[in-house]
Amino acid sequence: MKVDVLLGLQWGDEGKGKIVDVLTPKYDIIARFQGGPNAGHTLEFEGIKHVLHTIPSGIFRNDVLNVVGNGVVIDPVIFNQELDKLRPFNINLKERLLISKKAHLILPTHRLLDAASEAAKGKNKIGSTLKGIGPTYMDKTGRNGLRVGDIFSPNFEKKYRILVEKHENILKHYSNYKYDLSEFEKPWLEAVAKLKELTVIDSEQYLNDALKNGKKILAEGAQGTLLDIDFGTYPFVTSSNTVTAGTCTGLGVAPTKIGSVIGIFKAYCTRVGSGPFPTELHDEDGELIRKEGREFGATTGRPRRCGWIDLPALKYAIMINGVTELSMMKADVLGPFEKIKVCTHYMIDGEKVEYLPYDVTDLEIIPVYEELEGWNCDLTALNSYDDSPRQLKDYVTYLEQNLGVPISVVSVGPDRKQTLSNKVLV
Repeated sequence: MKVDVLLGLQWGDEGKGKIVDVLTPKYDIIARFQGGPNAGHTLEFEGIKHVLHTIPSGIFRNDVLNVVGNGVVIDPVIFNQELDKLRPFNINLKERLLISKKAHLILPTHRLLDAASEAAKGKNKIGSTLKGIGPTYMDKTGRNGLRVGDIFSPNFEKKYRILVEKHENILKHYSNYKYDLSEFEKPWLEAVAKLKELTVIDSEQYLNDALKNGKKILAEGAQGTLLDIDFGTYPFVTSSNTVTAGTCTGLGVAPTKIGSVIGIFKAYCTRVGSGPFPTELHDEDGELIRKEGREFGATTGRPRRCGWIDLPALKYAIMINGVTELSMMKADVLGPFEKIKVCTHYMIDGEKVEYLPYDVTDLEIIPVYEELEGWNCDLTALNSYDDSPRQLKDYVTYLEQNLGVPISVVSVGPDRKQTLSNKVLV
């Protein structure tokens, strides 16, 4: 057996949580491989909207195990809040939720460092979610971090104090930043105690044994390819590898064990926070997309920047990830438009460019558009792709031809039932 991978191809917020939820019945295990509470995976069914930040999106399906992999960073307080929201649904969390011993912990001082650093940047701020993600990954690579397995050590408190002291010494350099650690520390330690009550595992061994035993595994990514620390629009990126390769390091599975790669993208583009966005709209069309798509961050609540779909960026993401099939989300949002624009390439210094260049943050990029006929109708009541308007089918075919990858799913609303199969998915 091999691990199938599901990840975002834009700047996050593509709708990964919904498709994981839809696909979960086909799998035995759903495993998150990177990121942390900076993610916001939204699921909607039976009239209830759920937002998950760290817990895998398969948690609501019976008979499926959910693994938080070693590549994930965990804030015990936020994690515990997620657990509290799940309790009314009678989910046996001790049996269905497994946590890697090697997953790193976000400390209260990590969040303080994040806030202090972002404030000090002023106009040059990255647009951090202020969840402490960056400082936690910095400690991980600096070999100073605390991991979930450490909370069971008799020396845990000593390890914690050493790391906190290091952080407080760094915070002294931000002379204008004031904080009260005691305000955050007590709930954090209480949440750690509750974390110890859950099932903690050697996740890499567990997952590889599961593969040997014929179990089907879906790896769930967070954020999006264009936020990848190596291949995203640096420095306006997250702190982890959001691409397919991150599955290997974030779960401990070999590259030869990767199967299908499902790329998720919106029928248009959005991004939260700072950074380049070639097709961003600052007009009525952008406002209409934001309104129709309810484009506000699931984690931060910040309004998302909106624009037309960007084929050069999508082709780049498909190449980096080895995408084998696509899911197009939020087709319904473009319902009011009589005409839809597609960015086919960029003009940079008078030259035609069809990929995302290295210095995308500094260059003046002029998107070149092709105009297509919109469907100009409400799609949310559709039950079958075959019943879709011709213009939507034409849009899907146009994208498939230009991207070179089949679109297996078209989403026409937030509910799991509003998911149209164009072809057989995985």
